[in-house]
Amino acid sequence: QVQLVESGGRLVQAGGSLRLSCAASGRTFSIYGMAWFRQAPGKEREFVAAIGYDWSRRTYYADSVKGRFTISRDNAKNMVYLAMNSLKLEDTAVYYCAAARLKDGSSERQYDYWGQGTQVTVSS
Repeated sequence: QVQLVESGGRLVQAGGSLRLSCAASGRTFSIYGMAWFRQAPGKEREFVAAIGYDWSRRTYYADSVKGRFTISRDNAKNMVYLAMNSLKLEDTAVYYCAAARLKDGSSERQYDYWGQGTQVTVSS
């Protein structure tokens, strides 16, 4: 069982930067592929970024955030991060952290554990 708690969401101006954090419980964090998804009002949840399990450091990004967002993890601290730069109005959403045991990638179905989400609001 893995519990995930996101933090770092807030109101930010367009063009600004933000870093989201996700703290994971458990002693086997490194075997979980980790990802960020987001859900904007009235829209379905969508993939944002993912990073591979173990020490692979494979990364995956949605086209809409490629070059602006960076996902990273610190296995020693059981943390995963999402650095977001050049934020746009359309990045406004609730951002969810997710974990998949011995799997990684962009498919939502692969992820077994989810956090409660953190709100990111980008204003003009």
